Amino acid sequence: MSLPTTKSLRFRSPIAAPPTVAFALACGLAAVLAIIAPTAAAALYKWTDANGRVVYSDQPPTGNVKVEAINAPPPPANPNAAKDLADKEAELAQKKLVRADEDAKAAKARADTAQMREQCAKVQGQIAMLQPEQNQQVLMFRANEKGEPVYMDDGARRRERERLEVWVRENCST
Repeated sequence: MSLPTTKSLRFRSPIAAPPTVAFALACGLAAVLAIIAPTAAAALYKWTDANGRVVYSDQPPTGNVKVEAINAPPPPANPNAAKDLADKEAELAQKKLVRADEDAKAAKARADTAQMREQCAKVQGQIAMLQPEQNQQVLMFRANEKGEPVYMDDGARRRERERLEVWVRENCST
């Protein structure tokens, strides 16, 4: 089987073809539907009149009558929908920022609490080391301004222990 050559193929453009009867009918039908469609979407009302007859109309009845809307058109589009959506997005973004700030503050508070617990534990350990019955044979010292060791006698240990106990009462909840 051989392939046809380009000389034997003829191409027709559908755009360049003259309109046919079917095409003209299709266009006419589309035009008629476009004209009829808005009236088909009009609201119809159904109610029962004073004589008990069911009435259908494109106008609602006057007076105090129970009316049922049939094929009611959809409610009109909200002209402020884009603005409302933008406002909601801005509000959500603001809430995210506030939540992120609150989370950061809570994380900082947790870190500060953990650091304070650690500091309290260290100070309580120092208080235990300064007890008079503990470590009497161990020489304890503090560094002065020059960095030289100054050995602590019993009175200095007691004053340091009292200072640390005051700090613990003021700063530690346990």
